[in-house]
Amino acid sequence: MSKLIKSWRKIAGKAFRIGVGFSFTAVALLHVLGFAPSEVVKRLDYLVYDVRLRAEAQLPELDPRIVIVDIDEQSLSEVGRWPWSRDVVAKLIVELTDRLGAASVGFDIVFAEPQQSDALLALDTIIENKPALGSQLQELRTGIQAQFDRDAQLAEVLADRPVVLGYYLNQDPTALSGALPPALFKKSQLGELTLDSTSWQGYGGNIPVLQKNAEGGYFNPIVDEDGTVRSIPLLAQFNDAYYQSFALGTLRRALGNPQVIPVFPEGVPDDYGAVELIALRSPEVELDIPVERGLLTRVHFRAKGGPNAGGYRYVSAADVLAGVLKPEDIEGRIVLVGTTAPGLLDLRSTPVNPAYPGVEVHANVISGMLDSIYKLRPEYSQGLLFITVLAVGFVLSVMMPILSATWSLLVALAVLVASVAVNSLLYFQAGLVLPVAVVLLLVLAIFMFDVAYGYLAESRSKRQMVDLFGEYVAPELVSEMAADPKRYSMEGESRELTVLFSDVRGFTTISESLKPNELREYINEYLTVMSEIIRSHRGTLDKYIGDAIMAFWGAPIADAEHAELATKAAIAMQEEAVRLNERLLARNWPTLAIGVGVNTGQMRVGDMGSKIRRAYTVMGDAVNLGSRLEGITKTYGVGVIVGPQTKAAVPGMVFQELDAVKVKGKNEPVSIYAPVGEHATLPEASLSQLEQWDEFLAAFRAQKWQLARELLAGLQGSVVTNPTLHALYENRIEYFELNSPPENWDGVTQFDTK
Repeated sequence: MSKLIKSWRKIAGKAFRIGVGFSFTAVALLHVLGFAPSEVVKRLDYLVYDVRLRAEAQLPELDPRIVIVDIDEQSLSEVGRWPWSRDVVAKLIVELTDRLGAASVGFDIVFAEPQQSDALLALDTIIENKPALGSQLQELRTGIQAQFDRDAQLAEVLADRPVVLGYYLNQDPTALSGALPPALFKKSQLGELTLDSTSWQGYGGNIPVLQKNAEGGYFNPIVDEDGTVRSIPLLAQFNDAYYQSFALGTLRRALGNPQVIPVFPEGVPDDYGAVELIALRSPEVELDIPVERGLLTRVHFRAKGGPNAGGYRYVSAADVLAGVLKPEDIEGRIVLVGTTAPGLLDLRSTPVNPAYPGVEVHANVISGMLDSIYKLRPEYSQGLLFITVLAVGFVLSVMMPILSATWSLLVALAVLVASVAVNSLLYFQAGLVLPVAVVLLLVLAIFMFDVAYGYLAESRSKRQMVDLFGEYVAPELVSEMAADPKRYSMEGESRELTVLFSDVRGFTTISESLKPNELREYINEYLTVMSEIIRSHRGTLDKYIGDAIMAFWGAPIADAEHAELATKAAIAMQEEAVRLNERLLARNWPTLAIGVGVNTGQMRVGDMGSKIRRAYTVMGDAVNLGSRLEGITKTYGVGVIVGPQTKAAVPGMVFQELDAVKVKGKNEPVSIYAPVGEHATLPEASLSQLEQWDEFLAAFRAQKWQLARELLAGLQGSVVTNPTLHALYENRIEYFELNSPPENWDGVTQFDTK
């Protein structure tokens, strides 16, 4: 009978493992179909793709067809700071086109504002201030206006020269500045066909007088979720028209402006949207450019970027203006004018370099189009991936529970190696970018579950303890609890505990000054360092509420020193905030100030919540008071405020009484305190100042205003006062001198807000 039971258990165990394998496969398939996309899988695919790009960019060959004219440090030093006068830009264009014979010149720069003439501005000032001379000077101004209209002069230079001006698109429908170049074609020209492309709401263009005499192209890349540029849309939609990218426009100008024709796959519905390729057609040109969904082309990075990387020849704009270059250096080549000067901020994060010159990104796109080197994720990739995941998941889910540990390892390794090898072969030989991360993670998930199954079953009690409390307390405390798990549970009980609340002051203002990715890094670093302090002081993390932190001491592990540990943690958090601000300043990020409230008292602790979501937390009047104490730290200009029971429970610490208050939600007044330091280390002078402060509070509460004012003045700049606290009591004394308090006034401050 026992053998039968054991056999059934073995069968049930294998069935369970097969079921889990099928579950992993189902989750992977949901990711493939887009119903449950995983950021982890996407980031891993990005990593695989980036590693391959970096490998291809190791030994670049110089592309002789493209020259980058660099507004570098030398140019800024010799010509002057940017932006340069329009006559300098005009000279640069004439040099590149007329003397050196460039096939096309693309400016990775926006001329967004007209140039003001100092001479005309001076005349306008004189005309305004000297009305008597106004008519004569106005005639003079009219006569010389054309001579000093640098924008018009540059526009004349642009006319009939192969120049492409860059501009940018945005998603703000109210941000419409400058002028757009003519569209390639209208949406109505497509008839019933649908064009799947990126769509934009606004633009920042060049001033009209320049743009009407030159061609244009937007230089917006596609920035992936990790902030990295990997692709650029060749065509984009604004309103009911489609416009060309900067790279495409510069290439077309060099080729004589061939027609742009979107080519749709054969045999698909008109509303399918996906384009197979962009065709450039003219009597002399027949160039096909395959694209992905959204009319995207992936950037084939030839080198790590920059003047010394070897992918492209960089020449200083100063050398062009000085006439140093010879026609054979430029003639017949595509010229891109951009900048690598750090102060001009045209650096992009790319897979091959986190600070890649933006102008070279466009150069890579042009090289890829000229060489027909494309890396594409084909339309059928989702279907192929679905079949692969289904086959791998089914086979491994059935085989792993049957095989021994050794054979399981060999089979898993074989599938991993085969997946990577086939995927790499398709990438390097056929230029196909096929996702592989979900397959690799599925193999690892099934294998690791199978290996860990036995261990997890044997360590059930310890795992339960980790599951219950690992999110809240430090790992060393979890280990301590796991040694005797019967002593601990999440059942509710009433105990004397200490709670801590902390919050960042003015966090809304801070968040408005940071980009989303920067804000994420900012708050993550703050919460991490503060949480580590709480854990290092044996605290239990309760929750994060935006930028606020709630923690408590004394549960689940009882600790007689919970009030002292919480107080020391609060002080350590303030000290760490100073060090954190130094790191924030080094990154040009706003600094922060935090307020911390600590309170001790009877609280209800345990697993609380709803059927939908529960948490191990504390509740009660003492918890609410701790939250209110944090909220009034700013009022008194201190970083930490503790309640009376916390002060009484920490005899080794010296505290300064700040006030007696009635906080919102409490009818009884409580005294509030700020920690000053430990008895053993506090100087005698500080203790004397604290005594004088107590005398001041006594005089204040006794309504001896003159004596209170004198005592307060004597404490200015001492360890027990600060500008906010000093001003607070000065204002109170001044008010009560003019408005006597009521007869029943007890010196208690009422707070009506949280």
